[in-house]
Amino acid sequence: MGNIRQTYIKRVSLELLRKHEDLFTQDFQTNKQLVEQLTDIDSKLLRNRVAGYATRLKGQENLILH
Repeated sequence: MGNIRQTYIKRVSLELLRKHEDLFTQDFQTNKQLVEQLTDIDSKLLRNRVAGYATRLKGQENLILH
């Protein structure tokens, strides 16, 4: 079974990827810094979860495309 993520985390991650797809990579640390710059999320936990979900989506995207 997979992990169940909150709707807020999914929504924010998808919006960021749609608007800034070229900036995000498969590297979590890079994505974490991007989320901090592009959003006003104060919580470290939420920032990391959004960045982690975005990283996961970028990884799946590359598997599908290549």
